Amino acid sequence: MSVIVEEKVTVAASSNTAQTASLSAVQRIGAFTLAAKAEQLKPDIRTLYKRNILDSLGCAIAAQPGPPFIALREQFEEFRAPGLCTLIGGGKTSIDQAALYNSGLVRYVDLLDSYMSPGGLCHPSDSFGAVLAAAELADATGEEFMLALAVAYEVICRFTAAVPVMAKGFNHAIQLAMSVAAATGKLLGLSDEQIANAVSIATVDNISLACVHVEPVSQWKGFSPGMTGMRAVYAVSMAKHGFTGPSGLFEGPKGLEQMFGQPIVVDWENPSLGFITQTVLKKYSSLIHGQPVCEATLDLRRTYGLTGAEVDHVRCDIFEAGFDFAGGGSYGPKDHVWVKEQGDYNLKYLISAALLDGQVGPAQLNPARIQSPDAQALVARVQVCPDAELTARFPKELAARVTVFTKDGRTLVKEHLGYEGGLDNPMSWDRTVAKFHWLSESFADEALRGKIIEAVQQLDSNPISHLIGLLAQVRRTAVFPKTHPGIQ
Repeated sequence: MSVIVEEKVTVAASSNTAQTASLSAVQRIGAFTLAAKAEQLKPDIRTLYKRNILDSLGCAIAAQPGPPFIALREQFEEFRAPGLCTLIGGGKTSIDQAALYNSGLVRYVDLLDSYMSPGGLCHPSDSFGAVLAAAELADATGEEFMLALAVAYEVICRFTAAVPVMAKGFNHAIQLAMSVAAATGKLLGLSDEQIANAVSIATVDNISLACVHVEPVSQWKGFSPGMTGMRAVYAVSMAKHGFTGPSGLFEGPKGLEQMFGQPIVVDWENPSLGFITQTVLKKYSSLIHGQPVCEATLDLRRTYGLTGAEVDHVRCDIFEAGFDFAGGGSYGPKDHVWVKEQGDYNLKYLISAALLDGQVGPAQLNPARIQSPDAQALVARVQVCPDAELTARFPKELAARVTVFTKDGRTLVKEHLGYEGGLDNPMSWDRTVAKFHWLSESFADEALRGKIIEAVQQLDSNPISHLIGLLAQVRRTAVFPKTHPGIQ
């Protein structure tokens, strides 16, 4: 009898494998999304999601006074799109415009989470604003929101791990379209086939180019993900109402595999929701490649009591990807920095800001600070060079060597491996809370900040409307005194 049972099981397993193999990649994503259950969010995974959610909220709140958000609110008023979805900082609009706005807030001060891969990276929390808007529209529980966000993280990170998107000349908003479509499709009650269509529709018209990161860097670098989220949410609505997309998005003729010139091998049958353990957080308003550079520079400043006036010139050695993105490599020269969007992608300016101000946060991205004579003068005296040894460690290790040559003849060197927030030194809940207070204290009083932190801690026990109601109370302009020195 046992032999017969084993044969039946083997036949059933073989049948399931064959059935899975016959599905297209987007159908497999749809099946993975629909099958995701809250029980898969183990206690340690829930803790990490709450940490990253609080981190995303701190980033969003700190961006409130950014000029693009004033312009967006004016545009929303002009287009007259009343709706049911809340803007962080108050007001309501349609789900797609809320996705654009809140996603832009999370990205703006360049302190959001990241996932690193050999051929590029992605920012999983780029999906946060869109998933939050969909959760509100669906009247979801906090746990349902967290589960959908986990699906988004899995989709975007799994694709990034399998495909060197940026090395091929494309921007990571491509995989963001997939992740937002899957997560919002789950929240809005789509079937697995509808989710597959939503993923396909969202992605096929959001093929994003890496030139968005090239000098002179424009505002679109920070808002391309929000636009992708906006379009993906709309794609979900279309799929829900019967629109279909190309089923061969990945493997079909003219699909993603042909575009990238490689098979795209992702195990969508793996039900795990643990990719968040491989995400990293930031301490400084800088691209992720610049985190060890800022940390090394600030360490030199503190150790030797340096002031900007003492510095003659600086040399920074870094891995090739960091040089390409922000040191003057393949994405363009970094000798002229003038606006916010250039500042956080320019190692010469980031080093100068760290030496002059002893901090690299949202204040250092203010155009007035970037354009100030002392910053501009020091930028001209910073050299950035690629280093073969540091490149060999990337992306498992992010390392940098900063050498400061002082006017009195000293040579001060700091080689820094990793950074607080990285995989080897993850940012704790308490440090994330400190970062949240630093970023939000001007826009929310102590009582409101405490309520938001508590709401995130208890997210899986309350409706998402509880947290969203608190976010609507955040001020859009700096009202409260700023006392936090920034996390050091």
